[in-house]
Amino acid sequence: MEITLDRSIKKPIYKQIAEQIEKGIISGELPSDHPLPPERKLSKKLNVNRSTIVTAYDELQSIGLVVRKKGSGTYISTNIWGLSHKRIPNWERYVEDGSFFPNLPLVQKLRNETQKNKMINLASGELSPELLPSDQLTSILKENPFHEHLGYDHPLGNEGLRETISKHVETYKKMVVRPESILITSGAQQAIHLIVQCLLKPGDTVAIENPSYSFSLPVFQSAGLRTLLLPIDEYGVNPEDIISLQKKHRIRMLFLNPDFQNPTGTKMSLERRKRILELSSEYGFPIIEDDPYSLTSFEGEIGPTLKSMDKSGNVLYISSLSKVVASGLRIGWVIGPHKVIERLSDGKQQVDFGHSIFPQWIAGQFLGSSQFDQHILDLRKQLKERRNVLVSALEILAKNETNFFIPQGGIHLWCKIKQEIDEYKLLEESMKNGVAFVPGNIMGSKMGFVRFTYGRGDKQSIKEGVCRFVRALQSFDRQ
Repeated sequence: MEITLDRSIKKPIYKQIAEQIEKGIISGELPSDHPLPPERKLSKKLNVNRSTIVTAYDELQSIGLVVRKKGSGTYISTNIWGLSHKRIPNWERYVEDGSFFPNLPLVQKLRNETQKNKMINLASGELSPELLPSDQLTSILKENPFHEHLGYDHPLGNEGLRETISKHVETYKKMVVRPESILITSGAQQAIHLIVQCLLKPGDTVAIENPSYSFSLPVFQSAGLRTLLLPIDEYGVNPEDIISLQKKHRIRMLFLNPDFQNPTGTKMSLERRKRILELSSEYGFPIIEDDPYSLTSFEGEIGPTLKSMDKSGNVLYISSLSKVVASGLRIGWVIGPHKVIERLSDGKQQVDFGHSIFPQWIAGQFLGSSQFDQHILDLRKQLKERRNVLVSALEILAKNETNFFIPQGGIHLWCKIKQEIDEYKLLEESMKNGVAFVPGNIMGSKMGFVRFTYGRGDKQSIKEGVCRFVRALQSFDRQ
């Protein structure tokens, strides 16, 4: 059979070779017990390295299509159909060909490495166990026995929780919202996925902050969207940059994290918020406001959110309890025009038939209690103390090596490495020293930045983590 290679596509050459041989075997063009061409002969014919042919044959062997006979060569297996005439699916191909893109390998590695007990975790964007209101939630369970039904709930989410959220956002965010304009989601990330899948189509152009958490999400790429990057300074996104992009491209949707932005920790100025809302009305693009951190404001000054300033219904507002109560509850919500909420609800129903009732119930009980107010006050105090420990350690141990912005809320600190360095190699060295952080390039287009999270570790581990990071950083100076 003839094998043709296309070097203009991204698919590796060895995979192209393996797939065409596999197709020939399945079609019967290459009969059982037929020898495949010798590796050297085929490599010369296709003008590729012999190692490429070896890798292709290895892949065919791993799925049982060929066998290696020592001293004789590679043959098509005589038992590819098995005694029951059944074949094993090529799961590797399925894994690679799915339409939903996987996380970056480094993101997957970070997730796995930070689970190790001896690793100081300055990477994961979550609260440490000491900051979770475990005692308060336990007391709620003792004082208010759970008697709710355990069947499917309302498509928008539990009505009692939505009523509580309606009161909560009015109290804390100055937003007047009816319960039917709220959809309960499995955290903010599901809300983003639903918006992308239900409201956008392949080829649409969206604008996101640079750097940003959204930069690392494969959901935009999986959906076939074009992403435009908006640089961040200490006051957030500059409206002039939005105008510049709009003149060159038609922005279909704008994703923003205005309060204690992840990863920079910046808070968008009031003037910029007003101007961006004006641009939304002028050009007709909706704004997706992701607000996981505003309640953590160390000085207690919240907002105003874009949604609270929105008089035209141009803003879809996302928030959750993940960064202020517990990520494991998986309680988030979207607020927007009722017809949009209904569309997103229909999408969620197709995925999971609605949210589990138990976490909704306990979240509603806690969110509507006075214990929540006290918890937020305690959380702000604890996070500020941990931020101070991180800042102090960096100023003492890495003053000559780093620059950083000091956030006034949230859980992240964005740090610039002064020397030119590959932050991926720096991460590898740091993990050898027992500390993990997020390389900035995962969250943006520029090299030489790192993100530290001070919400995950206790004060002692944060200080020790910086020590280990600095040792790794200084090891590059000696090379």
